[in-house]
Amino acid sequence: MAKKLAEYEAKRDFKQTPEPGAKVPRKETKASRFVVQEHHARSLHWDFRLERYGVLVSWAVPKGVPADPKKNHLAVHVEDHPVSYIDFAGEIPAGEYGGGQVSIWDRGTYETEKWSDREVMVVLHGKRLQGRYVLFRTNGKNWMIHRMDPPLDPERKPMPERIEPMMAKLATAIPKPESPWGFEFKWDGIRALAYVEGGRVRLMSRSGEDVTPRYPEIHAMGRALGSSEVILDGEVVALDEKGRPSFEEIQQRMGLTSESEVRRKMKLVPVTYMIFDLLWRDGHSLLTYPYAERRRLLAELKLSGASWQTPPWEKGGGQAMLEASAKSGLEGVMAKKLDSRYEPGRRSGAWLKVKNRNRQELVIGGWLEGEGKRRGYPGALLVGYYDKDKKFVYAGKVGTGFSDAMLEKLAALMKPLEQAKSPFDVGSPPKASRFVEPKLVAEFEFVEWTRSGQLRTPSFKGLRADKPASKVVREGG
Repeated sequence: MAKKLAEYEAKRDFKQTPEPGAKVPRKETKASRFVVQEHHARSLHWDFRLERYGVLVSWAVPKGVPADPKKNHLAVHVEDHPVSYIDFAGEIPAGEYGGGQVSIWDRGTYETEKWSDREVMVVLHGKRLQGRYVLFRTNGKNWMIHRMDPPLDPERKPMPERIEPMMAKLATAIPKPESPWGFEFKWDGIRALAYVEGGRVRLMSRSGEDVTPRYPEIHAMGRALGSSEVILDGEVVALDEKGRPSFEEIQQRMGLTSESEVRRKMKLVPVTYMIFDLLWRDGHSLLTYPYAERRRLLAELKLSGASWQTPPWEKGGGQAMLEASAKSGLEGVMAKKLDSRYEPGRRSGAWLKVKNRNRQELVIGGWLEGEGKRRGYPGALLVGYYDKDKKFVYAGKVGTGFSDAMLEKLAALMKPLEQAKSPFDVGSPPKASRFVEPKLVAEFEFVEWTRSGQLRTPSFKGLRADKPASKVVREGG
């Protein structure tokens, strides 16, 4: 048995780490024990250990022990540990093997149904883990762990791959009366749903694009949630020099694909994930729960970190919050009915956005060549939206708000999309127009819609790579 612990002992300096030494117990315990330890090392994982013949036979499980028999998780076989490790919890110093925080996630006893070099089948009797599990070897040290029994919670369901975000209708004023509404600040950023499972975060844009690699600073939120399985709704924002969310700033993080470029921009333009809804928790959908109850359950998660926050909300008090948002330079507020359910993919009247200034996403359908130093580049963009009949409606031209770098980028993006025919089904763009396939989406700020259905004094704010062109509709009537 001492030989079994030789590898364990060789990897550790017991003068530096509080972990127990490689001691062999004098006698066996009456019932075989198991422990699962949550290990916040360089990479979060769970250590699954079974007491057998005087040692703890051990596996590192990156995504945790599965609660659902429909999912198998990787389990990497590691060196045997001393039986005294079954009670270990604490901080392994940085620089030592496995450095990081260790806590006991579950423990209890188990019965062996089968044990071979390739397959281990046990029945666990713990507080969190109860029932039959099998570990089976796949390749070298790589095994899989599978729950053989139905889930302990018979209502538990697998996490959905994707939920389409619920959208809000534009309103010109705070709804009256305010009592049945909850109010939040509106964040000027990128909408993203976070799917967190086994301590790992997967971020999806509202168009369904996986943007997880684009925002590495948010990944650590998975470690904070540990074994909790959740789907969160929120906004990825970047702050300007005055500490306000800035769409101009967040544009610098959009569309990046190179890991080195992402890392470089991370230092220049850090982001924060503002979380405002909880859609799924530990095998259960919360979509039918009232908004107020979802916010209560979200608060229980206590999600507050270096790059993620759960901003406060208020029952009533919308007008005061709108005035505060204007003073703080924020975009406006969101009003949400306290008893409203979450309606995926719908632009529902149960959610309203009240802005301090008008914003509209539009599709670029062409451009007018600039004059002077802008010759050869867009002098103005021709923009439009889709009406209820799916017709592409001309909404006017926009000639301000561009930096030289953005003009170069727009020219490069539009060149391969050029076409001879106008893409607009409704409206008449200028005669000198050059047209493109309506695929690029951008956001614009403006004073109001004119009677003829065009933007009054619009200004370009930035490209929106997170929304498909076909989804762009006119807001505010």
